[in-house]
Amino acid sequence: MNRENKQQLVTEMHDKLSRAKAVFLADFRGMSVELATDLRNELRKAAVEYKVVKNTLLELASKDTDKESLAPHFAGPTAIAISYDDPVAAAKVLSKFAKDKPNAFKLKAGVLTGKAITVADIQALADLPSREVLIAKLLGTLNAPVSNFVGVLAAVPGSLVRVLAAIQTSKEN
Repeated sequence: MNRENKQQLVTEMHDKLSRAKAVFLADFRGMSVELATDLRNELRKAAVEYKVVKNTLLELASKDTDKESLAPHFAGPTAIAISYDDPVAAAKVLSKFAKDKPNAFKLKAGVLTGKAITVADIQALADLPSREVLIAKLLGTLNAPVSNFVGVLAAVPGSLVRVLAAIQTSKEN
Protein backbone atom coordinates (compact mmCIF):
# COMPACT_ATOMS: atom_id res chain seq x y z
CA MET A 1 0.00 0.00 0.00
CA ASN A 2 1.60 3.25 -1.09
CA ARG A 3 1.48 6.60 0.71
CA GLU A 4 -1.42 7.92 -1.40
CA ASN A 5 -3.58 4.87 -0.64
CA LYS A 6 -2.78 5.17 3.06
CA GLN A 7 -3.77 8.84 3.08
CA GLN A 8 -7.02 8.00 1.32
CA LEU A 9 -7.72 5.21 3.85
CA VAL A 10 -6.99 7.54 6.79
CA THR A 11 -9.33 10.19 5.36
CA GLU A 12 -12.05 7.61 4.77
CA MET A 13 -11.68 6.13 8.28
CA HIS A 14 -11.66 9.62 9.83
CA ASP A 15 -14.98 10.35 8.13
CA LYS A 16 -16.45 7.02 9.29
CA LEU A 17 -15.26 7.53 12.86
CA SER A 18 -16.69 11.04 12.91
CA ARG A 19 -20.14 9.80 11.79
CA ALA A 20 -20.23 6.69 14.00
CA LYS A 21 -22.45 6.48 17.07
CA ALA A 22 -20.40 3.61 18.46
CA VAL A 23 -17.03 2.02 17.74
CA PHE A 24 -15.79 -1.27 19.19
CA LEU A 25 -12.26 -2.69 19.07
CA ALA A 26 -11.41 -6.37 19.23
CA ASP A 27 -8.39 -8.65 19.14
CA PHE A 28 -8.93 -11.31 16.49
CA ARG A 29 -5.85 -13.53 17.09
CA GLY A 30 -6.59 -17.16 16.38
CA MET A 31 -9.61 -16.43 14.24
CA SER A 32 -9.99 -18.51 11.10
CA VAL A 33 -11.24 -17.13 7.81
CA GLU A 34 -14.48 -19.08 8.25
CA LEU A 35 -15.11 -17.51 11.69
CA ALA A 36 -14.27 -14.05 10.35
CA THR A 37 -16.76 -14.53 7.52
CA ASP A 38 -19.45 -15.66 9.98
CA LEU A 39 -18.80 -12.60 12.15
CA ARG A 40 -18.88 -10.25 9.17
CA ASN A 41 -22.21 -11.73 8.04
CA GLU A 42 -23.75 -11.35 11.51
CA LEU A 43 -22.51 -7.76 11.78
CA ARG A 44 -23.76 -6.94 8.29
CA LYS A 45 -27.25 -8.08 9.36
CA ALA A 46 -27.01 -5.63 12.29
CA ALA A 47 -25.89 -2.80 9.95
CA VAL A 48 -22.39 -2.71 11.44
CA GLU A 49 -19.20 -2.20 9.44
CA TYR A 50 -16.30 -4.48 10.40
CA LYS A 51 -12.73 -3.85 9.23
CA VAL A 52 -9.17 -4.76 10.01
CA VAL A 53 -6.98 -1.69 9.71
CA LYS A 54 -3.37 -1.06 10.72
CA ASN A 55 -3.08 0.47 14.18
CA THR A 56 -1.00 3.43 13.02
CA LEU A 57 -3.58 4.31 10.37
CA LEU A 58 -6.39 3.99 12.92
CA GLU A 59 -4.54 6.24 15.31
CA LEU A 60 -4.12 8.88 12.61
CA ALA A 61 -7.77 8.56 11.55
CA SER A 62 -9.07 8.92 15.12
CA LYS A 63 -7.30 12.23 15.72
CA ASP A 64 -9.69 15.18 16.15
CA THR A 65 -12.70 12.90 16.63
CA ASP A 66 -14.50 11.82 19.78
CA LYS A 67 -13.02 8.34 19.22
CA GLU A 68 -9.48 9.53 20.03
CA SER A 69 -9.73 7.90 23.48
CA LEU A 70 -9.32 4.50 21.78
CA ALA A 71 -5.66 5.25 20.92
CA PRO A 72 -4.19 3.31 23.89
CA HIS A 73 -5.95 0.16 22.63
CA PHE A 74 -4.37 0.30 19.16
CA ALA A 75 -1.88 -2.47 19.88
CA GLY A 76 -1.64 -5.97 18.48
CA PRO A 77 -4.08 -7.26 15.88
CA THR A 78 -7.04 -4.87 15.96
CA ALA A 79 -10.39 -5.18 14.27
CA ILE A 80 -12.84 -2.29 14.36
CA ALA A 81 -16.62 -2.49 14.30
CA ILE A 82 -18.41 0.75 13.44
CA SER A 83 -22.09 1.29 14.16
CA TYR A 84 -23.87 4.29 12.66
CA ASP A 85 -27.36 3.43 13.86
CA ASP A 86 -28.00 0.99 16.73
CA PRO A 87 -25.03 0.44 19.06
CA VAL A 88 -26.94 -2.15 21.09
CA ALA A 89 -27.28 -4.47 18.08
CA ALA A 90 -23.53 -4.24 17.42
CA ALA A 91 -22.71 -4.89 21.08
CA LYS A 92 -25.03 -7.92 21.12
CA VAL A 93 -23.38 -9.52 18.08
CA LEU A 94 -19.81 -8.80 19.21
CA SER A 95 -20.42 -9.85 22.80
CA LYS A 96 -22.10 -13.10 21.79
CA PHE A 97 -19.28 -13.90 19.37
CA ALA A 98 -16.63 -13.14 22.00
CA LYS A 99 -18.45 -15.37 24.49
CA ASP A 100 -18.84 -18.23 21.98
CA LYS A 101 -15.25 -18.02 20.66
CA PRO A 102 -13.09 -16.82 23.59
CA ASN A 103 -9.85 -18.19 22.10
CA ALA A 104 -10.34 -16.52 18.72
CA PHE A 105 -11.99 -13.18 19.47
CA LYS A 106 -11.66 -10.80 22.42
CA LEU A 107 -13.21 -7.38 22.83
CA LYS A 108 -10.76 -4.65 23.81
CA ALA A 109 -12.72 -1.43 24.31
CA GLY A 110 -15.21 0.88 22.69
CA VAL A 111 -16.60 4.37 22.41
CA LEU A 112 -20.30 5.13 22.66
CA THR A 113 -21.39 8.64 21.64
CA GLY A 114 -17.98 10.05 22.52
CA LYS A 115 -17.55 8.26 25.86
CA ALA A 116 -14.98 5.49 26.29
CA ILE A 117 -16.44 2.20 27.48
CA THR A 118 -14.82 -0.97 28.80
CA VAL A 119 -15.49 -4.60 27.91
CA ALA A 120 -17.82 -4.82 30.93
CA ASP A 121 -19.74 -1.80 29.62
CA ILE A 122 -20.03 -3.43 26.20
CA GLN A 123 -21.42 -6.56 27.88
CA ALA A 124 -23.93 -4.45 29.83
CA LEU A 125 -24.93 -2.71 26.59
CA ALA A 126 -25.43 -6.12 24.97
CA ASP A 127 -27.69 -7.21 27.84
CA LEU A 128 -30.10 -4.34 27.17
CA PRO A 129 -33.35 -5.22 25.45
CA SER A 130 -33.70 -4.18 21.82
CA ARG A 131 -34.83 -0.68 20.89
CA GLU A 132 -38.30 -1.88 19.93
CA VAL A 133 -38.78 -3.62 23.29
CA LEU A 134 -37.66 -0.52 25.19
CA ILE A 135 -40.06 1.66 23.20
CA ALA A 136 -42.90 -0.79 23.83
CA LYS A 137 -42.16 -0.76 27.59
CA LEU A 138 -42.10 3.03 27.60
CA LEU A 139 -45.42 3.24 25.76
CA GLY A 140 -46.93 0.69 28.13
CA THR A 141 -45.75 2.73 31.11
CA LEU A 142 -47.16 5.92 29.62
CA ASN A 143 -50.44 4.21 28.75
CA ALA A 144 -50.99 2.55 32.18
CA PRO A 145 -52.35 5.62 34.06
CA VAL A 146 -54.82 6.36 31.27
CA SER A 147 -56.01 2.74 31.18
CA ASN A 148 -56.42 2.67 34.96
CA PHE A 149 -58.36 5.95 34.91
CA VAL A 150 -60.70 4.61 32.24
CA GLY A 151 -61.19 1.46 34.32
CA VAL A 152 -62.10 3.52 37.41
CA LEU A 153 -64.54 5.66 35.41
CA ALA A 154 -66.15 2.55 33.93
CA ALA A 155 -66.49 0.97 37.40
CA VAL A 156 -68.66 3.80 38.77
CA PRO A 157 -71.66 3.25 36.45
CA GLY A 158 -71.19 -0.52 36.76
CA SER A 159 -71.38 -0.26 40.55
CA LEU A 160 -74.51 1.88 40.30
CA VAL A 161 -76.18 -0.70 38.04
CA ARG A 162 -75.29 -3.53 40.47
CA VAL A 163 -76.67 -1.56 43.45
CA LEU A 164 -79.91 -0.83 41.59
CA ALA A 165 -80.19 -4.49 40.60
CA ALA A 166 -79.69 -5.52 44.24
CA ILE A 167 -82.40 -3.05 45.39
CA GLN A 168 -84.78 -4.38 42.73
CA THR A 169 -84.15 -7.97 43.83
CA SER A 170 -84.69 -7.12 47.50
CA LYS A 171 -88.01 -5.33 46.73
CA GLU A 172 -89.23 -8.29 44.66
CA ASN A 173 -88.58 -10.65 47.56
